[in-house]
Amino acid sequence: MNHPKHDYDEYPKTLAKDDFWGQVRRTVNGKPVPETQIRLIIEAIIAGLALGAEDDCLDIACGNGYLSSYLFPHCRSLFGIDASSYLIEIARRYFANPPRFHFALDDAAHFVRTEPTPDRFNKVLCYGSFSYFSDADALDTLRLLHRRFASVSRIMIGNLPDRDLAQNFYTTGQDFLADLDNHESQIGIWRSVAQFEALAASAGWALEVTRMPASFYAAHYRFDAILRRKG
Repeated sequence: MNHPKHDYDEYPKTLAKDDFWGQVRRTVNGKPVPETQIRLIIEAIIAGLALGAEDDCLDIACGNGYLSSYLFPHCRSLFGIDASSYLIEIARRYFANPPRFHFALDDAAHFVRTEPTPDRFNKVLCYGSFSYFSDADALDTLRLLHRRFASVSRIMIGNLPDRDLAQNFYTTGQDFLADLDNHESQIGIWRSVAQFEALAASAGWALEVTRMPASFYAAHYRFDAILRRKG
């Protein structure tokens, strides 16, 4: 079955249980992204979050936990959540390492609204998944992180598709405009830097934009967002 790009529950079941990059579609032309590229991602996350040994990180939409596991040596604890029961099963089987590193089944909007001890986190990561949040869920998530997660000083939302650079991705001449605002499209919602800055500001966050080096496979159409509390 040809599952849509945003389907991270049924599609991974068609792959081997240890095809970790394939399961979360961290691939180029169907091939897993090389380790050198993964290292660029990890370096960007560590720098973007200013991640250190005393940090307790919430990883939103963590997928199967493989990328999360690269961060374990760089923080005190990590708690990953994802809405895919299958991917969380993989994360728990291969990458969980209690008591410091846990994974749980939940979607972002529900978790940030109901987490009973939000002050246990001081850093938040969402890498490669935020474009699949609807506008309503994106705004609710950022607002609730600001209001309820008072100890969080910094959020990194990584690998966002830049609306102003969409033509660099859609190079075959197809009409892609209808896809740019659809969170269930192949890439999800494309937001320009200005649009994302307005979204962040409405939730109480100041935005810093960073971009990957030119050697990164998606540098020509994506950016990373670092959010800090205003003032």
